[in-house]
Amino acid sequence: MAKVLGRCAWCGIDPLYVAYHDDEWGVPLREPRALFELLNLEGAQAGLSWITILRKRDHYRRVFADFDLLRVARFTPARIDKLMLDPGVVRLRGKLDAVVTNARAVLALQNDGIDFAEHLWSFIGGHPQQNRRRSHADVPAQTPESDAMSKDLRQRGFKFVGSTICYAFMQAAGMVNDHVTGCFRHRQLARPSR
Repeated sequence: MAKVLGRCAWCGIDPLYVAYHDDEWGVPLREPRALFELLNLEGAQAGLSWITILRKRDHYRRVFADFDLLRVARFTPARIDKLMLDPGVVRLRGKLDAVVTNARAVLALQNDGIDFAEHLWSFIGGHPQQNRRRSHADVPAQTPESDAMSKDLRQRGFKFVGSTICYAFMQAAGMVNDHVTGCFRHRQLARPSR
């Protein structure tokens, strides 16, 4: 008889959601393009369920040039107008404009000699924070670290980067391990404290 793996309850039984939970969520991510994509998808998710965005992710990658910073930074208002007619994305003008604004903000960071990935990871000291949450009810919506990240990014011109969005981003990008302690991924992603 096969052993049943314990998982975080939030992923349910949808195969796409389970695969995302098992293979991606909470895995430390340091590649700048992937971090840029994730930050924007977390912003798109605001007010919606993550599974909605996960189902649209491949389409987002197509229409936003695989989240290539230089290409997205050149998107025009006319191009966003066309996206407003596309059912494959969340058709809220502010969220779509934010992707372009955020690409320009990342490029401005780079022009100032700041590494985007290192900057984001600096809010938790550069290493994944290991939490020991017993249930999803124990997981906060925001933390002092996500507050600091949000404030910093907003001051740098980023959009749709409130503290709750930043904390969801930190969880997904593996900056914090918020798999519940009964989840098999919590143990796999645990690292010794540094």
